Amino acid sequence: MMVSEITPEEQAELDKALYDALNPLALAIRSRETELPADRMWEADPVEVALSVLAAWKVMDVEVRQLTARAAATAGSYGASYEQLGAVWGITRQGARKKWPDAVSRPAPATAGKSALALFGGTAELAQSPSGGWCWTGMGADGASGTAAGGTLYATAEEAAAHAGAFLKEHALGTGDQS
Repeated sequence: MMVSEITPEEQAELDKALYDALNPLALAIRSRETELPADRMWEADPVEVALSVLAAWKVMDVEVRQLTARAAATAGSYGASYEQLGAVWGITRQGARKKWPDAVSRPAPATAGKSALALFGGTAELAQSPSGGWCWTGMGADGASGTAAGGTLYATAEEAAAHAGAFLKEHALGTGDQS
């Protein structure tokens, strides 16, 4: 995926939406600073008014950076690489790693990529694939065997364990074994 360009119409809509979101914040900042009611804030010194608008943009900039980092971390949790994050953002892989250092988890050692789960009288094994995703295979207490549907890979070991646990619960023997 490459950096997406937007049309002039989309740019105009985005500008309007951003200004619509910014104005209430700028009004609130300016009113607090001058103790003037919002309807009189623009009567002040133009430099002060412009600085209050700049202060509002700063607040929005911080929020956008936080939302961007969250989006990068989400993409990384689903298996996106720093190369992919960088391509979307229009920067290098190294630039993406520097910008969002914790967005992509590093592969764990091979011995750390497996774990066992025993629930409801059955067992399941969780395994991490070379791509970083997690899968499971299990044997229920009733003798039924199961695996992640269609070779599904889950973003985290916890997510795979939840699916394996649901399988083990479904294949427990009677209600007395569901402890």
